[in-house]
Amino acid sequence: MEFESLQRRRSSSVSANQNNASIREKRPKRSEVIAKKKTIEELIKTARAEKDHLAPFPDFRRFHVNGLSVCLKSGHGNKLSSPVKHYIQSLLKLNMEGPYGSEWPEEEKVKRKEMVLPEAHYVFVHEVANSNADEMTTVLTAAETSTCLEDSGPLVGFVQYRFVLEEEIPVLYVYELQLEPRVQGKGVGKFLMQLVELMAQKSRMSAVMLTVQKANVVAMDFYINKLRYIISAMSPSRVNPMMQLEKSYEILCKAFNDEAKTILEDREDELDQLDKDGSSY
Repeated sequence: MEFESLQRRRSSSVSANQNNASIREKRPKRSEVIAKKKTIEELIKTARAEKDHLAPFPDFRRFHVNGLSVCLKSGHGNKLSSPVKHYIQSLLKLNMEGPYGSEWPEEEKVKRKEMVLPEAHYVFVHEVANSNADEMTTVLTAAETSTCLEDSGPLVGFVQYRFVLEEEIPVLYVYELQLEPRVQGKGVGKFLMQLVELMAQKSRMSAVMLTVQKANVVAMDFYINKLRYIISAMSPSRVNPMMQLEKSYEILCKAFNDEAKTILEDREDELDQLDKDGSSY
């Protein structure tokens, strides 16, 4: 019996050593980790330095649908004119004061600071005169967009986005997508998000992420059911289900590669293990 017990212990020890060796083999070398980190930092630095993220997508400069024609322009937070700053503040209040409720006064202060930071990139949506309005959706060609910068009219919305690092993954984070009520529901929002995803992939980002107020049920439906974004593993409701009642927002994401999907979307095994261990973030 003692011999059998000794054999079992030796067998367990050998198995444990094999497992440890396997873990060591899978663990990346320090030089590889440093090189990967440097590569990601360069990707983000390059993306932030780009002056016009619309340039590679001339077909997206102008969009016409259901009698509405819009023109898109790029912008930066530290180069906003006073009228544009005022417009952004006014549209944010119009669209977001309701969903934020009592949190809005403080949130408004935060957004006013965020909107003018140099790392804040913008796509501005201008309404343009269109004499050939019809019920068909049309994306104009590069040649037809040449007049976009000259004939653009009043602002009717904007997207604010940044290139950031989330869980060691380079992502394009959409801080705001705001449209005036009169141009909502016409496909402009979907068109803008398609453009955002293209810009993210062009800049070699691994995902697009954004934050949505739970009270904004229209936006939640738009992103999750229409655009197929999912609630990220980083969102409070998934990190700790007990926080669902405490936090008023969800973090959504759409990953473009397996690594980003594992880290930003899945993590179910990790969360299950934490539950078993009685641990939490």
